[in-house]
Amino acid sequence: MNMSSTTRSATADARDVLGRFATGVTVVTAAAPAGPAGFTCQSFTSLSLDPLLVSLAPARTSRTWPLIRAAGTFCVNVLAEDQRTVSDAFAGSTADRFGSVDWSPGPRGVPLLAGACAWFVCELLTEYEGGDHTIAVARVRDFRAGTGDPLVFHHGRYRGLA
Repeated sequence: MNMSSTTRSATADARDVLGRFATGVTVVTAAAPAGPAGFTCQSFTSLSLDPLLVSLAPARTSRTWPLIRAAGTFCVNVLAEDQRTVSDAFAGSTADRFGSVDWSPGPRGVPLLAGACAWFVCELLTEYEGGDHTIAVARVRDFRAGTGDPLVFHHGRYRGLA
């Protein structure tokens, strides 16, 4: 398929094919001046072990990413298999995303979501243009493994590992 000029059909086809790559589901949170902020993010990956770096790619249209960027420190909460409703809550445009989830302030004040199977407290280092997304690189300052298997998203649906 020629992708020199992406059409609506080509975009739908690309989304379908790219959706066949399974990803974990995370919620990125920060302590913003007006209160906690967060959004669901599937574009998260480890980048380097030395130094310990991760990357994530929020949409350029995100209204939450600028709040998190301004905070400078944020948490990547890796959702557990039983946290589909948490993912949905942070994916929507609801003003109070934290109202229906258990969370507590963690290291550096970042919101930690209860029940996450892992979390990474990060400091934003830099950002790059990435088409309709921003590629953010962050240094991991603290991390912890929880329990349970991760929530996985594949071909438009939540799934478990089993």
